[in-house]
Amino acid sequence: MSLGVTLAVLAAGFLHAGWNALLKSSPGGDTMLDTANVVAGGSMCALAAVLFVPLPGTAAWPYIAASTLIHFGYNLTLARAYRSGDLSFAYPLMRGAAPLIVALLGAVLLRELPSAPVALGIMFISLGIVSIAFVQQRKHAPGATYWALGNAVLIASYTLVDATGARASGNAASYVAWLLLIEGLPFVAWVAVRRGEVALRYLRRNAARGLIGGACSLAAYGIVLWAMTRAPVAAVAALRETSVLFAALMGTLWLKEGFGPRRLLGALSVVLGIAALKL
Repeated sequence: MSLGVTLAVLAAGFLHAGWNALLKSSPGGDTMLDTANVVAGGSMCALAAVLFVPLPGTAAWPYIAASTLIHFGYNLTLARAYRSGDLSFAYPLMRGAAPLIVALLGAVLLRELPSAPVALGIMFISLGIVSIAFVQQRKHAPGATYWALGNAVLIASYTLVDATGARASGNAASYVAWLLLIEGLPFVAWVAVRRGEVALRYLRRNAARGLIGGACSLAAYGIVLWAMTRAPVAAVAALRETSVLFAALMGTLWLKEGFGPRRLLGALSVVLGIAALKL
């Protein structure tokens, strides 16, 4: 990857960590409503963005449809993972496992075999991120692990689908704007039907927070898909997950969570992985 693409993906990781920190610090305490709030905010921001981008190419629409279905499952399992276990456990576990799955599936489906340095970089980044999940030496509910790993499979799935769709569309910005506009609607509607007036009041009351989180989500994923049109998918997917490192730093500075030597070792592994990607 070029230096410009690398820096752009690191910026995307920072934005991704930002909206997850916003989600974690939400005063609502209801993961399903908090997730729906960010998803709704992303769709609103995408609605504004589609006014300035062309329609994606015809070849991209089947990928948008498939990604919409996968993202519905992703949003459900994300909320379940956060409900079953701590965000500081579930988030790094799901985000750290996903790049390894992307690398394996990408080699088979996209015929993108990583070079030795890239494979080493992906391994260092993934292991460093997953290790952050186990900073706290205590037992976690089995459900949290299952939901997080299930979510990792869905992250890998939509990553490969969207990377292919963005390439087919000919315009990554157009693809991501229309994707976020469309994929958020079924999930928000589902939550609104299940939770009724409580959900609608919550979304209205926290609209500003949802818009900020949604804007960060739109920008972060737009950068990532643009990068995947210019670099190997597996390398970009691994580099994107440096968001976990940014989230750990935000947790320390913003949410007053400890960083500690174990997180420091995980962070060092991530840094070594980034260096390997640049070899």
